[in-house]
Amino acid sequence: MIHIQEPKSPWEVVHMDWVTELPPSGDKIDNACSVIVDRYSKTPIFLPCHKDDTAMDTALLLWKFRDSDGFTHDWCTLIPALELPYKTSVHSSTGQTPAMLEKGWNPTLQTDTLRKDLIEIHPTASSFQIILDKVKQHAKQSMDEAFHYAQQKWDKSHKVPGFKAPKKFKDAYVGPFFIVALHGTNAVQVELSGELENKHPTFPVSLIEAYQPTDKELFPLRNPTPLPVPQVEQSEERKIKKVIKERRIRGKNQREYLVRYRNPVHEDEWRPESEIPDSDKLLRIFRHERRPQA
Repeated sequence: MIHIQEPKSPWEVVHMDWVTELPPSGDKIDNACSVIVDRYSKTPIFLPCHKDDTAMDTALLLWKFRDSDGFTHDWCTLIPALELPYKTSVHSSTGQTPAMLEKGWNPTLQTDTLRKDLIEIHPTASSFQIILDKVKQHAKQSMDEAFHYAQQKWDKSHKVPGFKAPKKFKDAYVGPFFIVALHGTNAVQVELSGELENKHPTFPVSLIEAYQPTDKELFPLRNPTPLPVPQVEQSEERKIKKVIKERRIRGKNQREYLVRYRNPVHEDEWRPESEIPDSDKLLRIFRHERRPQA
């Protein structure tokens, strides 16, 4: 749907509709009525027409009947009388009459001529432009509030479609992954990474396929699959066997631990907790051994 921009002045944006199946009337035997409404001031124009009129006929009709003269056709003579009370009635969305928003004044009604008590000019006549600007500002504010209210209702009742790729467009396999171990002839243990890191790493061989790099000649626009980086395990000779002592560094709220390596070639070394692999496990064993036995 194309978004209709909110109007800033009268007759900038209009709505059009047609009332058909009316009895034939007038010299041209009109059987329909074209209704044109200004979206800003809600001022209507009623034009007699035919229900079979084309777009060109409608354009010529709008140019011909710029203002209703009130002296043509039979039932069409009632159209100006219908426009007058509509233009002078307060609209619910703007809080003002369409005539006030369009021209800045309301047409004189026949009932106004019967009043004899209006002798002096209204004191606000000198500040007419200020009042008109305030009226237009209030009408614009009312229209904005109505627009936002309608937009909120639309957003609540309509969901944005999710543009997800269907299953047939997704990759048939994920990976590649390094093989860590073979469990017999029917299962393979792989080294998972990324989103699959928490999944169980053992899979049946029926779900495993050998990795084939992308052929640039067949698929020149396909991005190459990044290869996983194997985890480098700590050398066996540099692995820590246990923690044997602890000390507090003077002037700092920090502790160091004396660790002993599995390979006796390496001497014991003081290290902070952050530099000890599996520090939670090693320190838990160390504190348990220091705890006096009951």
